[in-house]
Amino acid sequence: MLHNKAVGKEVKCLSNLIKRKLDSSVYGKKLENLTGTHGWVLRYLIEREEIDVFQKDLEKEFSIRRSTATSILKRMEENGLIVRESVDYDARLKKLKLTPKAYEIHTGIVNEIKNLENVLKKDISQQELETFFSVIDKIKKNIL
Repeated sequence: MLHNKAVGKEVKCLSNLIKRKLDSSVYGKKLENLTGTHGWVLRYLIEREEIDVFQKDLEKEFSIRRSTATSILKRMEENGLIVRESVDYDARLKKLKLTPKAYEIHTGIVNEIKNLENVLKKDISQQELETFFSVIDKIKKNIL
């Protein structure tokens, strides 16, 4: 019955389950303090390695606050996955650059994310996925 379900609670529960699944992955266990979120950020950076990416780009992409992004990036720096480098055109900006270590674990992390995506989409039709994304977009728009 739908009248007992709260959208926010269900979204939070799903988010917790996804985070727990990614955090318990092989790479999450292999690298100290590597979380599923770090995997998503790593994938994002690798997909955009030809352009300069900054902390503000992550904040926008993942709908996170500056303090959250700072914490994530600090841990990734501590794990040796990224470095922050100055750019010539603005001394205030530091671009995010992947380290060789990040590239070493990249394939495994991307595969784990793809596997999770397959699990999430199992037994869900293309039409249902389109509806899901449409509803999610509306919910995000409502709260922004």
